[in-house]
Amino acid sequence: MSMNKAVAEEGQEDFIKGYLEALGLVERLHRLLLDVIKDEFERLGVLEINAVQGLLLFNIGDNEVTAGELKTRGYYQGSNVSYNLKKLVEMGFMHHQRCEIDRRSVRVRLTERGRHVRDVVAALFARHAEGLQKKGILGPDGIGAINTSLRRMERYWSDQIRYIY
Repeated sequence: MSMNKAVAEEGQEDFIKGYLEALGLVERLHRLLLDVIKDEFERLGVLEINAVQGLLLFNIGDNEVTAGELKTRGYYQGSNVSYNLKKLVEMGFMHHQRCEIDRRSVRVRLTERGRHVRDVVAALFARHAEGLQKKGILGPDGIGAINTSLRRMERYWSDQIRYIY
């Protein structure tokens, strides 16, 4: 084997290792995000909902959405969005209403109680963003580069799924 081919293969192996490390980091970061939200809820005494439900409330924000729209907006690791929405309605964090056009579809929006939890999560994220910048861990250029790279991966994976069908 030529020296150039050996160097190229080693470079490819390094890239694969880096790719697998990135996949593991994305997965661990999502789990840590849920742990961070859970810890914040415990610190503030918000004990009736879990981190996934808090993230759902945050992602709904001031919008009125369907379960399908939520699935495409956020990642709710191992959770059933419809089940969590039902529980949030039962606990008074959301209002729900059948869509006038498509009676099978239910639209949801936050109640005052849901907006309070959304604000708790938003304040947590704002504190973390500020801390990352102040401590020099990550600045605007770094977060921009991360987002650009992750969007490219998202597009690549989406294209892979489309090509299967």
